[in-house]
Amino acid sequence: MSFIKQVLATITGILITSIILFFLFLVFIGVLVQQSSQQATVVAPAKSVLYLSLDYKIVEKTESNPLGDLNLPLYNVEKSIGLNDVLARIKAAKTDDNIKGIYLNPSTVGMGFASLKAIRDALLDFKESKKFIVAYSEGYSQKAYYLSTVADSIYLNPQGSLDFRGLSSSVVFMKEAMDKLGVEMQVIKVGTYKSAVEPFLLNEMSDANREQVTSYLGSIYDSFLSDISQARNQSVDTLKNIANEYLIRNADDALRYKFIDGKVYKDELLSLLKKRLDIAEDKDISSVSILNYGGSPASTSGAKIAVLYAYGDIVDGEGSVGQIGGDKISRQLRKLRRDKDIKAVVLRVNSGGGSALASDVIWREVELIKKEKPIVVSMGDYAASGGYYIAAAADSIFAESSTLTGSIGVFGLIPNFKGLLNNKLGIHIDEVNTGKYSSLMANPDKPLTAEERSIIQMEVNRTYSTFMERVANGRKMNVEAVDSIGQGRVWTGKQALDLGLVDGIGNLQRAIGAAAAKASLKDYQLVELPEKEDPFASILSSSKDKVKMWLFGEELGDYQKYLLDVTKVLKHTGIQARLPYQIEIY
Repeated sequence: MSFIKQVLATITGILITSIILFFLFLVFIGVLVQQSSQQATVVAPAKSVLYLSLDYKIVEKTESNPLGDLNLPLYNVEKSIGLNDVLARIKAAKTDDNIKGIYLNPSTVGMGFASLKAIRDALLDFKESKKFIVAYSEGYSQKAYYLSTVADSIYLNPQGSLDFRGLSSSVVFMKEAMDKLGVEMQVIKVGTYKSAVEPFLLNEMSDANREQVTSYLGSIYDSFLSDISQARNQSVDTLKNIANEYLIRNADDALRYKFIDGKVYKDELLSLLKKRLDIAEDKDISSVSILNYGGSPASTSGAKIAVLYAYGDIVDGEGSVGQIGGDKISRQLRKLRRDKDIKAVVLRVNSGGGSALASDVIWREVELIKKEKPIVVSMGDYAASGGYYIAAAADSIFAESSTLTGSIGVFGLIPNFKGLLNNKLGIHIDEVNTGKYSSLMANPDKPLTAEERSIIQMEVNRTYSTFMERVANGRKMNVEAVDSIGQGRVWTGKQALDLGLVDGIGNLQRAIGAAAAKASLKDYQLVELPEKEDPFASILSSSKDKVKMWLFGEELGDYQKYLLDVTKVLKHTGIQARLPYQIEIY
């Protein structure tokens, strides 16, 4: 009996200790999160420079990562900031008397060209204050150099490098790997250019896909060269020749071809900054990072314009942070429609698409808002396929010249694991059905019959017809015209303007201005949605997948995107309106 008592007492002690330690852990995290959030609102001291390196992840809107700013043992995570906050803080620095200039220190830049263009435009606007921008790096990637060309002076480490070879876009094909695994991807699609499924069917680009990639990559390259040409006072033909011949391979070359204004070491750069700031050589430079800069408080007067951010994959249901949940976004749109204080809505879309059904659910709410108040779409790096679907009904659509949009097409993707399960693993599945089609798309080791494939094809065709009708009605075009520029083809924002798919080239601020004009507003305040989660609550509510990305995202590195691509395929089977594969331009 005494033994049992001792065991029970030990178990009770362990339980009580575990509970106490758990609550102490929550308190500890809470204190750290509070300290972290306090650090994120720094007021710049006098004669400061705003430090902008962009060696962190730029997302569409700042998300709550309660572990992101904590220095925990054995834990390191990539810092991130929303494009919305980057732009807002640069704008605030323009009128902040304590900020005398910007120190731009990029090397590699991990974002699309549309987001990059938005930051570049914000820096150009900052220069109107007559404050300086100085760029310095030990090595410029092409995107980093493109951004740096806004600077008054560009400096490079004497032993550094500057990459300028022209743009490239690549696709990872997995057909051979799927064959070796015994997995067959069964595809039903509409659209000659709807190439989202090609990585699972081919080992190289189809002719149609190569045609569209060549087209949109060339359009982005033209804009890229045009902006650099204006900034560095060199002709586009000269820049093309420098890139084609790979004439810049080191710092000496960069200076010879006037891509930089000087070769300096870091100590020399700091001396140059001190002269600009008019401070003594023996004094330290006061700087504040864009990650922590508090800026100035937003206006709280006037009518309200809501900016609703919709970014990530479009999924059925609520979705999670970094996804566009059909139910969640449509509910937020419905609230904005009913809110009398909201006079106009700007829908910020950055998505390559996803669920066709969820896209239509969101489209419906955009259509309803338009009947009661102005709604304008601002496109980010992507607003393609389902991303274009949800934008089509808006009063006006604005895109950056390098936004990837269009991709009006639909596909169905049904994996068949028969070879993997039966031949590789020795797993077999048997079934009993009450109807001819009871197990349609339900049995993972049974290929589609001709009749089943025909049924799914009809549904894909029907979804494509609906998609085209939505676009035709929203853009005041006929269905035949939409089909001629549809077929799953991807266009840049510049090309989409010529085709009538968007109304203008411009950033989020232009879209907000257009919404204000349509609502006849001169004074207004902005309301950004969805609201940022409370950091402490985010710990308790975080999904298992989100925590995994927090903890292992950095360790996975570049392989993370390939893992995500595969998991998307396995999760989001069925009828999809999705951008072709993961588009990367570098």
